[in-house]
Amino acid sequence: MTRHFESIDPALLLSAYAQGLFPMADGADDPSVHWVEPRLRAILPLDGFHLSRSLKKVLVSDRFRVTTDTAFREMMALCAEPAGDRPTTWINPVIKTSYEQLFQLGHAHSVEVWLDGTLAGGLYGVSLGRAFFGESMVSRARDASKVALAHLVARLIAGGWRLLDCQFITPHLESLGAIEIPQSDYLRRLYSVLSDGGGAALGAGAAAAGAGGAGVPSPPFVAGDWGALDALAAAGAAAALGAERTTGSPPGYVIAQLLTKTS
Repeated sequence: MTRHFESIDPALLLSAYAQGLFPMADGADDPSVHWVEPRLRAILPLDGFHLSRSLKKVLVSDRFRVTTDTAFREMMALCAEPAGDRPTTWINPVIKTSYEQLFQLGHAHSVEVWLDGTLAGGLYGVSLGRAFFGESMVSRARDASKVALAHLVARLIAGGWRLLDCQFITPHLESLGAIEIPQSDYLRRLYSVLSDGGGAALGAGAAAAGAGGAGVPSPPFVAGDWGALDALAAAGAAAALGAERTTGSPPGYVIAQLLTKTS
């Protein structure tokens, strides 16, 4: 269904994600958005991230500086820019405004990858309970998006997330461990994650039938801890140095170690 909005109400947007839906526009200048429910859904199992030797070397080298939630608007703008492999975008002003609102509410996050002081790539997405929904990923320098995804997966693992939704499969995502599953299987996983320690399920309906009879869970949902990775890295540095360390994006070797242990 196509709808015209100035922005999407945050409660409506989060409710859609809880039911396996997400909005897209047909182009940057399209004033409307439509709700999407793919027949096949891409997810990246958090214990299945493919850390290649070459990517591990890039992470450990710390050639890139990685931050989180410091340039959310800029990250969205970079994702919306046309590029050789993506001449058009589904990110219109309605999408931008709506996700900036989610970011202000703590339900959206970004991972920014910097090279020589310039934003070279990264990603952003939505967090609901212990499910993270990747929205867009971009690279303007070799390996920048891979580094962003590696940092995201490590952060989700450390923070207790259980589901990373990638929406649509691509060869790039597949090379990093993403798989494609039927939407009905995706809904079962999503509802299980949201129901873990959260509210009761809402009525039946089509979505429930597609998920094997389980109703759409209702909030409150048990949330993941976005800052857990920073605290973990800070504690390790303090133990090693015998002093407190300012929290921030962990160095690449911490990310590589965490992904090696869980893959």
